[in-house]
Amino acid sequence: MNDAVLDPQDTGPSKGLDTISLLSSDERLKGRPKLCSDCGLCDSTLKGRMSSACIFVRNQTAEIEQRLHGRARRPDDERRFGIHRTQYAARMRRPNPQAQWSGIVTSLGARLLEQGQVEAVITTGAAPGTRFKSEPVLARTPAEVLATAGNKPCLSPNLRLLDQVREQGIKRLAFIGTSCQVHMLRAVEAELGLEKLYVIGIPCSDNVTYPDLEYFLTQVSRSPQTIVHYEFMQDFSLWMRHEDGRKERVNYIDFPMDKLHGIFPSSCLSCFDYPNTLCDLTVGYMGAELGWQWVLARTEIGEELFELIRPELEIGELTSSGDRTRGMPHYIARLTQPPGAKKPPFLVRKLVAYMQRKKGSKGLEFARAIIEMKLLRNLNYVRSKFPRFEARVVPEHVYQTLEPYADKYCEVFGRPLASQIEE
Repeated sequence: MNDAVLDPQDTGPSKGLDTISLLSSDERLKGRPKLCSDCGLCDSTLKGRMSSACIFVRNQTAEIEQRLHGRARRPDDERRFGIHRTQYAARMRRPNPQAQWSGIVTSLGARLLEQGQVEAVITTGAAPGTRFKSEPVLARTPAEVLATAGNKPCLSPNLRLLDQVREQGIKRLAFIGTSCQVHMLRAVEAELGLEKLYVIGIPCSDNVTYPDLEYFLTQVSRSPQTIVHYEFMQDFSLWMRHEDGRKERVNYIDFPMDKLHGIFPSSCLSCFDYPNTLCDLTVGYMGAELGWQWVLARTEIGEELFELIRPELEIGELTSSGDRTRGMPHYIARLTQPPGAKKPPFLVRKLVAYMQRKKGSKGLEFARAIIEMKLLRNLNYVRSKFPRFEARVVPEHVYQTLEPYADKYCEVFGRPLASQIEE
């Protein structure tokens, strides 16, 4: 990796490297929970429901799943992936070149409008003049949905559009969003007066504010201004595509973590729903092979959504290889190291990156590994920064999922993995 040179005016992450990134310290968000992802609920007339709906006030995943599915998660992959009926590897036969992947999500939203199954779609577009700055969009035409294709990895207050939905008399709605947005939407769903709601979820991890995203790109790319798409891929590297079609790749182990510490909001580091488990249909990538998307139909509505878009899809095979449990003890130990710890020498990093690609987890095993790593990291973050919040924001399935690593966790941190906090 060739570290980018910062502009002399660049002072680093907007929250500071050693500062807890609390969005609630921003003037616009005063009065909200300390762990705020700016989902938009508090920008709407539903603001009064924040204390009983917010995932960062009280995580209600188990209760919402009981309402959606009539049961709890099974003691298998559902603890990691969430309750689901079917899962697929898929991609559009005719990919949208503007999409982050092949365009399943926006194509599905457009199809719902074309067929009159919904009157509007809440989705996320890019603010004028930017590629990645998120902006909530209430799309009323297929073209408006398709125009929002592409990754916008920034916090976006999509739920503020619920007021427009009610003001415009919309009764059939599709919602495309992240896991915190979906949690809040499900919590207030009964009050929206909708005849039909389709919820399409995008797996989500570590979104940032737009200034912090711009800073991040200067640290990982030789040409941050020309990046069109980027994604953290299954081969343990960050892929970036530039305006001229050139691809740039940076191995995870080469990230300058000493310069990136502090850019991620506390809300994202206290979230335990990377796979967006409360939606009807999840469309991501981490459980599929390179070049494919991972699709989980969770509800009857989710199966209906998948069948709607199936004729336009190429269906692949879900695979699983590797053993994530071999590397997890090393990962737990690394959680005790400061973010600015010195990187190994270049040749060592190159060897590690090669071995990760050659011997590392792939397919569904890669998804299991990444989800467990995020759960471990975020549990450790909550315990170190917001210990009083643990009983309210960490759902029980987190401890159940991580139980195989309980002995190593206790050895490294000197405390039980399971929660000892009383409600």
